[in-house]
Amino acid sequence: MRIVLSADHRGTACIRQLHEKLRREGKEADIVGDCNGNPCDYPERAYEVGKLVASGQAALGILVCGTGIGMSIAANKVAGVRAAVCHDELTAQLARSHNDANVLCLSGDLLGQRMIEKIVDEWLSATFEGGRHGRRIRKIEAIEQGKDPASVAE
Repeated sequence: MRIVLSADHRGTACIRQLHEKLRREGKEADIVGDCNGNPCDYPERAYEVGKLVASGQAALGILVCGTGIGMSIAANKVAGVRAAVCHDELTAQLARSHNDANVLCLSGDLLGQRMIEKIVDEWLSATFEGGRHGRRIRKIEAIEQGKDPASVAE
């Protein structure tokens, strides 16, 4: 399972440490679009990760910017991406189990590295529950196609 990571300048140090941790644990993880700490725009990083996830070239993506919000907004513009900003382990677990989030967005400014790693661990260990949540994902997909989500049957 390939995980792609990226960040703007406010998340560069965080993503590098997270990349090292994931690789030490034997996970296939790659940094894409590294801005090397220089100012860069988060929508470009979110797009790169989003396209890799949506195309199936990566199973999951992790993005870090100052708050995680900008990355989430931008990544969610890519059809097939379900990006979630998470600030604790519970929201990370629910993002995967209920929303089948395939991109995790984190705050490099508001969360310490230790908390970020706990959130990522929880997110990666959670699994999508399906059932009623599957119907809701299909409704999200309908919206991406310009359809009324109410038109989605059980």
